[in-house]
Amino acid sequence: MSNSMVENGGSKKTLIEVKNLVKYFPVRAGLLQRVVAWVQAVDNVSFSIREGETLGLVGESGCGKTTIGRSMLRLIEPTSGSVTYDAIDILKLRGRQMKDMRRNMQIIFQDPYASLDPRMPIGESVMEGLNVHGIGTRRERFEVMLDTLRKVGLEDYHARRYPHEFSGGQRQRIGIARALALRPRFIICDEPVSALDVSIQSQVLNILKDLQREFGLTYLFVAHNLSVVEHISDRVAVMYLGKMVELTGREELYRDPLHPYTKALMSAIPIPDPTLKRERTILKGDVPSPLNPPKGCRFHPRCPVAIERCSRDEPEFRMLRPDHWAACWLAE
Repeated sequence: MSNSMVENGGSKKTLIEVKNLVKYFPVRAGLLQRVVAWVQAVDNVSFSIREGETLGLVGESGCGKTTIGRSMLRLIEPTSGSVTYDAIDILKLRGRQMKDMRRNMQIIFQDPYASLDPRMPIGESVMEGLNVHGIGTRRERFEVMLDTLRKVGLEDYHARRYPHEFSGGQRQRIGIARALALRPRFIICDEPVSALDVSIQSQVLNILKDLQREFGLTYLFVAHNLSVVEHISDRVAVMYLGKMVELTGREELYRDPLHPYTKALMSAIPIPDPTLKRERTILKGDVPSPLNPPKGCRFHPRCPVAIERCSRDEPEFRMLRPDHWAACWLAE
């Protein structure tokens, strides 16, 4: 796969570019804890995100979505590859340079309660990033915190309360406020609505869209709910077992997916009309282990249309239509 794979069409410039990203986790055993195997969580993934857009990243649990997001922010260190922000290679930054870069790149975690200090009022939690980076005076940081809470639909008096005093939806708003407080340009949304009720999901998604319009934010939206991804994303990338299998615009993907795995995912989306039926594609077997992924195409053991070549040769992730990438021998 060419490193230029992620070049985009359109007038918007590329803000984030990920090239050949790899993250393997060691498996240790024995008295000396020697490395006996490697979990191939992310294996040679490339994509880019245009300024001001939302790229949805979807796939089954364990496919490497969250690992990509955390590797991009260096919350975990990638094994190899490059991640550039506005033409700056993040993986080469050290010390103060990396600390300054973190002001531009933030994350909203899946579990807001686990990401908040239960002993700290939420106002202090939202101000924590401002304190770490020494932004403004104490009074100015306090005003930024209150303003940020208001933007996510909370009141000033909430700043004095503790995380256990809030509902799940309110806690996720606090998580959004923490990410927004430093006024970043890029935010990774790591399944921010998966633990919320459907009615609350729509409120949180609308907050994210409103903030994107107001501040010109760029999102990587990680999720496994395809209906949610369709609602918020401009383009959608599909992952399977550590590999990218398809990437294109939202409308193109939902109208005419090319990869068999994407088609199977699409067939599982409920239709809000009881008179209409959708032909389901039922995948056989379980997802293979990332400890020992299959040779050739990683999807071929479960693929309903696999041919002999699929088990022998790994397909290249290539552009088959304008701005429509896929890794499948049959997707010509």
